[in-house]
Amino acid sequence: MTKEPTSKAELGAGPRVFRFAPSPNGYLHRGHAYSALLNHRAAEVTGSRLLLRIEDIDLTRARAEFETAIYEDLGWLGLTWEEPVMRQSERFDAYREALAALDRLGLLYPSFMSRREIAAATASSDWPCDPDGTTLYPGVEREWSKARREAEMARGQPYALRLDMTRALDGLPALSWREADPFAQEAPATRAADPAAWGDVVLARKALPASYHLSVVVDDAFQGVTDIVRGLDLQPSTSVHRVLQTLLDLPEPGYFHHRLILDETGAKLAKSRGSETIRARRDAGESREALIAGLGL
Repeated sequence: MTKEPTSKAELGAGPRVFRFAPSPNGYLHRGHAYSALLNHRAAEVTGSRLLLRIEDIDLTRARAEFETAIYEDLGWLGLTWEEPVMRQSERFDAYREALAALDRLGLLYPSFMSRREIAAATASSDWPCDPDGTTLYPGVEREWSKARREAEMARGQPYALRLDMTRALDGLPALSWREADPFAQEAPATRAADPAAWGDVVLARKALPASYHLSVVVDDAFQGVTDIVRGLDLQPSTSVHRVLQTLLDLPEPGYFHHRLILDETGAKLAKSRGSETIRARRDAGESREALIAGLGL
């Protein structure tokens, strides 16, 4: 079994590694196709490896039929990847270990406020939001005593584990990441990270072993991913990922955030909005070549 990376020095030996990491909570749309094709082509032109990872950490939403559909849709697009495919549902122990490491640093605390309570506490019109537009957590429970926290947990209250961002950033140098188009010859650009804009982000919940932010950082390091090619909508999240990589002493991959595929209204495609799926277009008679050409590839 491959061991968890223990330091930044463990990334960089051997071929570059790209990955495509969909969630099996719905059928893939053309935005997924574009990202998967870019990763596949980047791996081909650079002589690199391509991994497929199933991000099924939310077991309440993941479905076996959607995972099967992912393989079918990517196969129809002509893509191949290394086997075996890793699933996040097999990695819960690794996420618990990462949380324990952050807890030993004194950077985690439980938050018991519901989303409704947070909204009520931040009703001011000028209260800040994170880059995704979500109201920033007000920090009400950040300084609670250990006894008070344990008492709330003993009552069975639902909670989230949050990263104390101010303490996390204390003493760290200014963070940044390397942004480079894998198909271009230009040197990577340096992008400044701004983790503080996210406030005290949630890293786990009582019923969810890790958030997207934590799981993706831990899994990319575990799989030796050197190059992350993903949508522009995830670029702000890179700030959170860089602080977690630094705190956990994990390797820093390179990044490329590609353009988004939009619908006829100019909105990005999304499962939650019922965007037209790859299989629906295929069932309607569209060929693989036509779909790829329509993506501008």
